[in-house]
Amino acid sequence: MKYIDEFRDGAIAQKIAARLATEADPQRSYAFMEFCGGHTHAISRYGVTELLPPNVRMVHGPGCPVCVLPIGRIDLAIQLALERGAIVCTYGDTMRVPASPGAAAGEPLSLMRAKARGGDIRMVYSAADALQVARANPAREVVFLAIGFETTTPPTALAIRQAAQEDLPNFSVLCCHVLTPAAITHILNSPEVKDWRTVPLDGFVGPAHVSIVIGSAPYEGFARDYRKPVVIAGFEPLDVMQAVLMLMRQVNEGRAEVENEFSRAVTRQGNAAAQAVVAEVFELRESFEWRGLGEVPVSALKIKPAFERFDAEARFGLTYRAVADHKQCACGEILRGVKRPTDCKLFGTVCTPESPMGSCMVSSEGACAAHYSYGRFRDIPVVAA
Repeated sequence: MKYIDEFRDGAIAQKIAARLATEADPQRSYAFMEFCGGHTHAISRYGVTELLPPNVRMVHGPGCPVCVLPIGRIDLAIQLALERGAIVCTYGDTMRVPASPGAAAGEPLSLMRAKARGGDIRMVYSAADALQVARANPAREVVFLAIGFETTTPPTALAIRQAAQEDLPNFSVLCCHVLTPAAITHILNSPEVKDWRTVPLDGFVGPAHVSIVIGSAPYEGFARDYRKPVVIAGFEPLDVMQAVLMLMRQVNEGRAEVENEFSRAVTRQGNAAAQAVVAEVFELRESFEWRGLGEVPVSALKIKPAFERFDAEARFGLTYRAVADHKQCACGEILRGVKRPTDCKLFGTVCTPESPMGSCMVSSEGACAAHYSYGRFRDIPVVAA
């Protein structure tokens, strides 16, 4: 398949690996964060780590939208379904994210379990599907639990604008859309990176789909102000390996720039039409809680007053309550790059993709789920015959 097969060529991968081995400075170590969960998945699935020099470490970032969704937001959606009688629509992975121990029934829930208890909770593939549910059920309140980064925000904005044009009275959105640049800024200013240096970071593999929407320009401040190079990369294994090589060269040469490996899809300006519809419908929140990162200033979006009648938080008078993660769950530390999946006591035993205890094990883009599916077998030591 064009633009796919040629970026999975094993022979080319070996050549890039050889170049990485040649150019890696043996006197130093390299630590690059792949922000996006899609890159985390690709690195695990294709064994990219095994092709990197031993002094190159990939650090998992918080770029998995399901993983960073705080428990309190899931609680609000469950409240709407079980206590308010609304039809709640959302994406498939969100259905399995664990809620708080006290949500609705005094024991751990998820949207999937709330559905089993009688809540009308439906999986949809798009915001447009939720709109159709509202049209088909005019006597019921229909709430779309909207999550994701800049990639999924424009479709939600279009759905809200369409609902306004149709004057659809029973449709609203519980908005949980978050912003990539704010999260990167928060990571760079975190004590682990800035002060204690327990999480060394030499650069970032920039997200692919997000960058198609926002362009490469928003990352330029990280290179200029923090002296951290950024290379935007596609999701195929050769994309990631080439991005790591480009980052290594920048570090070796003392440069800090934004480079675009994914030039077949990403421009500096991004998608102007998508940006315009988002700006029409949404505005910045002062602060938003991210799982693992805590409260992050101006890191999320809310619905503008002009479209407030489609804002579920305003319509139902919802009050957000922060809820702590399971005490033994290390998702927070993993999302910040402080720990790896195997550092968690629950990984692969109590917590599996079939029975996730934390959000990082729910989505295929989560670091724990990716390592469980593709990497845990590499952790087994080889015993000589």
